[in-house]
This record gives sequence, structure tokens and C-alpha cells, in this order.
Amino acid sequence: MTRSLRTDALLRTAIAVVPVAIVSILGGFATAPNIPGWYAGLTKPAGTPPNGVFGPVWTALYVMMIVSVWRLLGHPPETPGRRAAVMAFFVQLALNCLWSFAFFAARSPALGLVVILALIAALIATIRLAWNVDRIAAGLLVPYLAWVSYATYLNLGVFWLNA
Repeated sequence: MTRSLRTDALLRTAIAVVPVAIVSILGGFATAPNIPGWYAGLTKPAGTPPNGVFGPVWTALYVMMIVSVWRLLGHPPETPGRRAAVMAFFVQLALNCLWSFAFFAARSPALGLVVILALIAALIATIRLAWNVDRIAAGLLVPYLAWVSYATYLNLGVFWLNA
């Protein structure tokens, strides 16, 4: 592998891994301090999993997100739809991070609901755009959409039951 190709591969990997890792870390900082007190005291809807489920699920989803955007970035920049799919990916990633701050750090299920609905819309757009570039990349985001849909039910339930 030439130095240029190696550099491109490292850059592509860094662009895929670093932002997702940052969102994961920031989300943890916003969430963790609020679990034992505030979140523990909330009434939760039926079907709320134990707290220990969230970490492994999010880890798997973040890995799939990394692979998805890594695959998109692997297509030549001039590939039709690539730029839009990558941009949409990073928009939904920002909303993913914002949700942790809205729901947990701000302790606002109402604000969390607004953000998570925007996240679902952005995620659907990302999957649709990615589908036109790389169907595997798009498919890797489907479990994430399913989990965020489930999280929306949980968020709505917390909002409704604690209003």
C-alpha cells in the first residue's frame, strides 16, 4: 500500500470513528450522573429494560454506525449522493448527542421528545440517502432506527407518566 493510500485509509477511519466516539462519550457524561437520582425516580412505561441493557445495545449500534459511515466514505467523493448521505449521517449523529443532553442533562422528557422525533426524521433521511450509495451502509442503520423508535416510545411514556 502506498503512503497516500495508507493516509487515505487512516483518515477515512478517523472520520468514521472519532465523531461517533465523541458522541458516545459526551452522551455518557450527560446521562450517567442522572441515572441514580433523577431517572431512577421516574415512573417508566411498560417494557422499559433494565439499565444494564442500554450500554451493550448502544455499543453495538455505535459500531454499526461507524461501519456504515466508513463504507459511505469509501466511495469516491464524486459518487452521486455520497456527500448528501454523509452529511445526513452527521446531522443525525448530532441529534443523537443532543438527545442525551435534552432528556438527561436538562432532565426534560418533553425536550427529549422533540429532539428524538427530529432524530427519527434525520435517521430515515440518512437511510434513504445511504441506500442510493451503499445498501449495506443503509442496512447497518436499520437496527439503530428500530432502537431509536423504541426509545421514542420510552421517552413518550416517561413524559406522559411524569407530567
